[in-house]
Amino acid sequence: MPATFFILNGPNLNRLGKREPETYGRTTLADIEAQARATAARLGYDIVFRQTNSEGTLVDWIHEAADTGAVGIIINPAAYTHTSVAIHDAIRAVALPTVEVHLSNVHAREAFRHHSYVSPVAAGVICGFGAKGYDLAIEALAHKLGA
Repeated sequence: MPATFFILNGPNLNRLGKREPETYGRTTLADIEAQARATAARLGYDIVFRQTNSEGTLVDWIHEAADTGAVGIIINPAAYTHTSVAIHDAIRAVALPTVEVHLSNVHAREAFRHHSYVSPVAAGVICGFGAKGYDLAIEALAHKLGA
């Protein structure tokens, strides 16, 4: 059975393809999931892919990743990036290698988006490459794990 990555997505990402396409593109979250599954499979990994608009659910899923033996987490915390000490603490608590990913370049946007509570506990951050960022995150996490 292949090792598993949890790919977790935060609020409003279920609206991809419809929400602000000039910023986030026209790719849907389902498109990203299909692409991520193909990339992970090519590298010999399985994925659990989820989205929620709830901060507490993201925290529960981070815990679940550790409790079920996942080997890493890729997270797009969306707006919770800039507000959630709880997500920071959950990632720190599970001690799994984590890659933070964002579709847009958060550093080229509003000033409040320049700070991340997730980055200090992430192995790395990928932003600004649209949906391709998920593939890059999978490849980076696989590389970090020695694949």
